[in-house]
Amino acid sequence: MVVGRIKKGAYYDSVTLMTVARELALLEGVDDAAVVMGTPENRAILEASSMLAPEFETAGGNDLLIAVSAKSADVATRALAAADEVLDGVGRRGDEGPARVPKSLGSALEVVPDANLALISVAGRYAGGLAREALERGLHVMLFSDNVPLATEVQLKARAHERGLLVMGPDCGTAIVNGVPLGFANAVRRGPIGIVAASGTGLQEVSSIITNRGAGVSQAVGTGGRDVSAEVGGVTFLDALAALGEDDDTRVIVLISKPPDAEVSARIRSLASRVGKPVVTVFLGEKPRDRHGARTLAGAAFKAVAALEDGRPDRDAGPVDTLEGATNELAEELASASAPGRRYVRALMSGGTFASEAQVVFEDLGLGGVYSNVPLGRAVPLDDPLVSRANTVVDMGSDEFTVGRPHPMIDYSLRVKRIREEAADPDVAVILLDVVLGYGSHADPASELAPVIRDAAERVAVVCSVTGTDRDPQGRRAVYMALAEAGAHIARTNAEACAVAGRIGQILEGA
Repeated sequence: MVVGRIKKGAYYDSVTLMTVARELALLEGVDDAAVVMGTPENRAILEASSMLAPEFETAGGNDLLIAVSAKSADVATRALAAADEVLDGVGRRGDEGPARVPKSLGSALEVVPDANLALISVAGRYAGGLAREALERGLHVMLFSDNVPLATEVQLKARAHERGLLVMGPDCGTAIVNGVPLGFANAVRRGPIGIVAASGTGLQEVSSIITNRGAGVSQAVGTGGRDVSAEVGGVTFLDALAALGEDDDTRVIVLISKPPDAEVSARIRSLASRVGKPVVTVFLGEKPRDRHGARTLAGAAFKAVAALEDGRPDRDAGPVDTLEGATNELAEELASASAPGRRYVRALMSGGTFASEAQVVFEDLGLGGVYSNVPLGRAVPLDDPLVSRANTVVDMGSDEFTVGRPHPMIDYSLRVKRIREEAADPDVAVILLDVVLGYGSHADPASELAPVIRDAAERVAVVCSVTGTDRDPQGRRAVYMALAEAGAHIARTNAEACAVAGRIGQILEGA
């Protein structure tokens, strides 16, 4: 039976919601549990999971929904009581004791009076006002919050530019400032390569590859994905590029984004040509205009490392933008082992940029019939992000999956369910996954992914990339080995994983 409870107007951060749901799911007699905000997207997910309790008919988007699938009414009642207890405990946390948590920007500055940056992670409707206050106090801002109105972003960045400050975000998930990782970031080496990125996972992939190739990062500035739009005008992107151009510790610069607005792109390229340092660009979905540009994130990282050696970002540094050698051999081997009738690729990505990169690689390979909830290039929009068609690329970190619930880098539950569904589809030949490590991400991704990969690998090929370093809390090599032991085929980069998966689909498409 499925029972539910509504908490009107209750807001908790996504980590708290994930923690409560997990604790409920561990109770004896509980088959499944969900603790999410009552958005239309979350209601659709609950319905697809047979967890949409009748009580939720009157719920609104600002209400907290607690759903429990249990073996009996008594078990369900105990689970709901347990949820109340955990949530009440969260509400009391920080109210007492010597380690009281500051509840305002002013009280936080009393604790750390020399701070020059504020990291803001509150509900979107409150984030703009708090960011304005931080700017007026002379603080740079990393705005982790999403669902901040576009007009608010424009106003904040105009004010920041006037004051010589940066607003990273909104929806800025990653930055590395003076060696300190912020948000979802990896433990990378310090070094002479600076990064400006309108993409959190793109920044993570490039900075991790740079570290894994023995180089390091000076500063990595996330801007938020809307920064390079016509409305925002690339304010933070341009200011960060200018700052890296003046930074004595930065010798090479990497720029990462989806294709910017045409006028914004022109301003970025003009400034890049004047900073007096090698600049590598990867604008995913846009063909490189010159040899300073890369088609993939790996290509950009490799070019940046090569540029340290001779100051030339215009030369290739390895087979990173093409399908070659062992990559093609692995694809052919996996395609030949595919069961009759299985032919489609299903990419279930936690990073939006990785979903874009998958579509770029698939298009370059000539793979047809690609659908996505974040379509790029020739890809076709999905009618329903919960239902795959032909070759499908799903960004499971997009708003329809994350409003009111944890990001898939933290909570693997939705992706685990989707992997099982896709593996059970007799048309599916390969499942493509990204696994993103680092601060803020799941502490032990292999513990959740390995069992479902082991089951899926009996029917389909599972191809993964692991973004991170051996310095990360999870340890890249440990995760790599655990997933490989479960039956996954691990590529060196996301681009390579996409190439393997896409080539399998291409081979089977023509079979």
